[in-house]
Amino acid sequence: MNYSLQDFSLQAYLEELRPLIDVDCGTLTKDGIEIIANQMAKKYLDLGWYVKRVDCGIAGTGLEIRNKPDRKDVDVMLMGHMDTVFPVGTVQARPMTFDEKRAYGPGVSDMKSGLLNIVYALRGMEKETLDKLSICICMNPDEEIGSLHSEEWLKHVATNAKNVLVAEAARADGSLVKARKGMARYRLTFAGKAAHAGNGPQNGRSAITEMANWILGINKLTNVKSGTTLNVGVVNGGAGANIVPEHAEAVVDVRFWDNDEYADADTKIRTMAETPFVDGVTVTVVREAHKPSMVPSEKTEALIALVEEAGQELGIDIKWQEVGGGSDANLTAVMGIPTLDGFGPAGAGFHSAEEYLELDTIEPRIQLLQKVLAKLAG
Repeated sequence: MNYSLQDFSLQAYLEELRPLIDVDCGTLTKDGIEIIANQMAKKYLDLGWYVKRVDCGIAGTGLEIRNKPDRKDVDVMLMGHMDTVFPVGTVQARPMTFDEKRAYGPGVSDMKSGLLNIVYALRGMEKETLDKLSICICMNPDEEIGSLHSEEWLKHVATNAKNVLVAEAARADGSLVKARKGMARYRLTFAGKAAHAGNGPQNGRSAITEMANWILGINKLTNVKSGTTLNVGVVNGGAGANIVPEHAEAVVDVRFWDNDEYADADTKIRTMAETPFVDGVTVTVVREAHKPSMVPSEKTEALIALVEEAGQELGIDIKWQEVGGGSDANLTAVMGIPTLDGFGPAGAGFHSAEEYLELDTIEPRIQLLQKVLAKLAG
């Protein structure tokens, strides 16, 4: 069932990876996403699988791919995203390259290689094994902005799933991911009243003063010990030093392990908006993104044991990490479905020009995914 060395050609893999990397497909770049979706759809159609295109609104196309479209239940849901964080023009500046050890380029490990590894794993498995499983692969176009336009669809598919495996990159040391912090992002808008700072400052209502009080208030909600952290990462406001500012804006990033503790912080943020610090300033709170934390359950522990057993049989030392960044694994884990992440090849430097993929982890991770699927097939 597994690839042997003569079956797997690293050169052929990289040639198939290149057209997935050399496309500007940052979130909401619909044309680029469409190119990736077309490439991926063809790979599965060539395998004889059923491909459904899902309209994710302004984010573009999502793909829902099944080997048994008539089966409602899903034994294994495999997930990955087609978007990157990079602006148009990135590919021209730094297209995919590789040396003896690593490949480089926008999205090379986050997560085009993960998408391709799923295809390679399924291509190389015996039909007899695959026929024992109902598999659904979902590829969304907007994970990098919190899956705002695909969350509902992914959760709908996951309702009938027994296990979820996400092919985001393994960590640089090869670790898989068993837990991820939850995240939320808020945009705070402060509307005050402008006035001349010299002639009548008392007639104004400072949006920036209100924002400053909010920053201090939000900082107090951080609990480093429990892992709930709030960071005011972007601020802007004001039109001139001699004008009492009528407008200000702040963007807040929240990370957490405890979903209840986050819910408490969310309530406090919304309550603050009801009683502004500066009389006459109004505050608007918009939650732009939210993913609950991914914390292993008892069922997940059983899936972890199965993966470790698969690794042992292949001579792969399976290590686990709990990480601060969220992924679509968070969405299904909170539904109580056993969910594990990091099934792509190893890499690092995500979201930066230093992003890379470790070439010697590609084939072993294909084999690991195959072995896990075979075990789930019984």
